[in-house]
Amino acid sequence: MKNDYLYRFILYFIAVVWLINGLFCKVLNQVPRHQEIVEIVLSIQNGRLLTMLIGFSEILMAIWIVSKILPRLNVVVQIGIVMTMNVIEQLLAGEYLLWGNLNFLFALLFCCLVAYNEFVVRKKIVQSYLIKTADA
Repeated sequence: MKNDYLYRFILYFIAVVWLINGLFCKVLNQVPRHQEIVEIVLSIQNGRLLTMLIGFSEILMAIWIVSKILPRLNVVVQIGIVMTMNVIEQLLAGEYLLWGNLNFLFALLFCCLVAYNEFVVRKKIVQSYLIKTADA
């Protein structure tokens, strides 16, 4: 039971991270630095539309996370996106990142949390369910 609560807490935390970055930072443009990063990385002048599209895709990621549809695929996609994005941003627009060189460390920790929740915490939940079902 404890693992179930932990799993859901971490899952919703991860979804909120994607939602905040997508909706508030990009779609609502509350953090203009995100658009500047998009413009620098893609070498474009006005990246507002593209930044909004990225924001909408992050909102869709939050919905996918909460839906729990194909969770392992979701985790792999999240980690791939976060790590790829952070390497590119560090190389091309490092001076615009909130935590500078530490940004990559925080991204790595976030990816570890995503993986831990799916491959450790959720695995324990499934195993305890299988044990209870076998005992019944």
